[in-house]
Amino acid sequence: MQEVLLIDRPQQAIPLLKPLRLRILRRMAAPTTCPELAEHFNLTPQKIYYHVKELEKAGLVNRVGERRVRGAVEGHYQAAARTYWLSPQLVGQIGRKEQAADQASLRYLLSLAEEFHSDIGRLGMQSEAGAGAPSLGLDAQIHLPDSSRRAEFLADVRALFQGLAEKYGREDGPPGGPGETFRMVLAAYPRATPEKAP
Repeated sequence: MQEVLLIDRPQQAIPLLKPLRLRILRRMAAPTTCPELAEHFNLTPQKIYYHVKELEKAGLVNRVGERRVRGAVEGHYQAAARTYWLSPQLVGQIGRKEQAADQASLRYLLSLAEEFHSDIGRLGMQSEAGAGAPSLGLDAQIHLPDSSRRAEFLADVRALFQGLAEKYGREDGPPGGPGETFRMVLAAYPRATPEKAP
């Protein structure tokens, strides 16, 4: 069983749209059989078998063993991962790609968030043993008392980001030499005001 499975194909995501399959998947952290699942969910083994086979076809469940019971072969199935990470690219975006070119637009921010989400999902899949990956997360809340300081704040952010890019950045594309290449994403957006309880 792997730590994280990134679901980035519709064929993998579609079987999860049925709530019963999600519940079945949650019960499969350890190897189990269809009759055992059927007893737990109070359903017929045939119905459970159908759903387990659909999950197996999608690569979400693995057959990990079998045994003979009264002349029949009974399979043991287990979830393929402890955590399933649904790629936001499955949902896709409505609108033209040209609209994402504006770095100050929310659409561009959504596009960055999708890439970030997928990258983190893949990193999780690579660190199967839970050793993690060299990464850093920073978060700050900035308050501008009025909109007149927005341009000054933006200039400061650009100068800081550009300084880091010039000092540590590379212009030759994907990593090819020694060392490590990291992606740094910076985003700023208005904090939504939480709704007050009535």
